[in-house]
Parts: sequence; C-alpha cells; structure tokens
Amino acid sequence: MNFVESIREKAKQAGKSIVLPEGNDPRTVQAAATIQSKGLANVIMLGDEKTINQHAEGLGVDISGLKIITPENDPNFDKFTDLYYQKRQAKGMTREKSREVMKNSLFFGTMMVHQGMVDGSVAGAVNTTGNVLKAALQIVGTAPGIKTVSSCLIIVLPQKIKDIDSQIFTFADCGVLPNPNAEQLANVAISTAKTHQALVGEDPIVAMLSFSTKGSAKHEDVDKVIEATRIAREIDPNLKIDGELQGDSALISSIGSRKAPGSQVAGKANVLVFPDLDSGNISYKLVQRLARADAFGPILQGLSKPCHDLSRGCNAEDIVMTAAIAAVQALG
Repeated sequence: MNFVESIREKAKQAGKSIVLPEGNDPRTVQAAATIQSKGLANVIMLGDEKTINQHAEGLGVDISGLKIITPENDPNFDKFTDLYYQKRQAKGMTREKSREVMKNSLFFGTMMVHQGMVDGSVAGAVNTTGNVLKAALQIVGTAPGIKTVSSCLIIVLPQKIKDIDSQIFTFADCGVLPNPNAEQLANVAISTAKTHQALVGEDPIVAMLSFSTKGSAKHEDVDKVIEATRIAREIDPNLKIDGELQGDSALISSIGSRKAPGSQVAGKANVLVFPDLDSGNISYKLVQRLARADAFGPILQGLSKPCHDLSRGCNAEDIVMTAAIAAVQALG
C-alpha cells in the first residue's frame, strides 16, 4: 500500500468530520463530492447554497447528501460571535466587528473546529496563508507545550535509493518560519516528529540539519541548531533526535558512523529539520523536481486541532488529500 492509499484508508477508518469553508469555489465542491463518495470524511461546506449547487450542477457531481451552511443564517452564528468577541476583546475587538468576522466562512469554520462540531478544516484555495493562519491562531491556538506553528511536507521518493534507509521523509519547516530561533526550531522538531508518526506510521528519527556535523564548523547558525536539539530533548527525552548534522551524515549510514560515531540518528534519519525557511523550501523543491518525488503538503502543525492551508493554485485532488490528512491527524 502506497502513502496515498494508506492515508485514505486511515481516513476512512477514522470517521471524522471536516469543514470546507470555501464552498463557493468549484474546486472545493468537486473535492467535497469526492471526499463524501469515497467515505474519507463527513463533509460540511460553508458558503452560499445556491452558488454551491450551481457549481455542482456544472461539474456534474452529486452533493445531495452534504450539509451546506451559510454562516450568518446558522443558529450558532450569535454564539460564535460572542465567543470570538470574548477571545479578542482585550485586543480591541467589539461585538459589531466580531459579527463581521464571523460572516467570513474561514473564521466561522475554524470556530466550528474549536467548538468540536467538526474535527478539522481545510482552506486556502481562495484565502491566503496569512488569513488561514490568523484564523487558526486566534481561535484554536497552539497545541499544549508547543508555542510555534510550522509546516512540513511528506516527501515520497519514487524508488528506494541505495545506502538510504527510508523512502518516505518529512521535511520541516518549508513554509512558515523564515528564520526560527532555537526554541522555535525545537518546537518544529517536536511537531514534525508527531506528524511523521501520525501520517507515515513510522517511529520518527529526527536530524537537526546544518552545514556542520558535530563541530566540523563553528558559527552562530550552528550554535542555534545545537541549542535547538538540546531544547527538543528537554521537551521530549524519548525522542530520537540529534544535531547538528549535515545532510549526508543524516541519511547515509557509512558517512554518519564516520562523522558522528555513536549517534542513534546519523545515517538513519527520516525526519529532516532545516535551520531556516530558505534551506527547507529550496531543498524540498529540488528533491521534488530532480528526484521526481511526490511532495504532500504543506501541512500545518503545532495547532491544537487540525486546520490546514492549501496553495491557491491547488486542484480538487489536493483538497481531497489534505482533508484525508486532517482526518487522520484528528485521531490524536
């Protein structure tokens, strides 16, 4: 069973509910019909019912069994307005402004997640990443013990490569934090390990990457990675994590044993944590294009509940896969 099949099967078994706030977008309507027909999740779409039904008719898809909610017409609208006002009044929020915010399907859907009415949300086909993150941080907040929201990608190589143990890797952070400090980087490592375990089903072996391996170079950027590794070990003493490690030391056992003797990670890593957004984003795109690897994500992590962001260039199948991922993550 490949990665996509594995995620879909886990999602089917999970039986979770996912809200799609961008129901007025035809890609979302197409995705909702697929998610429901494949049994990947129970779907709720937010938006104008007439517009959504027109999209479905034009696409030739059946959404007759799906629940559609227009936020301002929903019985929970006043309750959600009050909850958001209470959360944000110290920041200058008024009840009138709160009502306007809750008319926005993105914020209404995130409030549904917060209130446990659904298990996760998927948006970003229309909304910017900034708005998706804003709604998630303001309403559901970060997971216990985690102060930093980050993102990762699941990288699936088309075939096994000689001298490298794994075929599926998790890369982070590739989309949110431009230049994380040591504490943030430690949080990225902890979150990514949990994501890898939940989605790939393997024990995470985390390499904190650098241009240095175990003191081969001296620089403040190296010091940051060393400190992040120390903090991550404090947070989770049972996590298999080591750093600083160069990419080859992290992946190839013969090099890892020579450059980092005694390391339980060197040469075995399946989770790669990059020191900054430049290196993470560049690396995943190079691997995706040069190795023809599949890249699934970006997957938001570090939130208390699954709230996922899409690329605005996504297609319906991207939305389906992200919803399945959210359903699996909702298992906890």
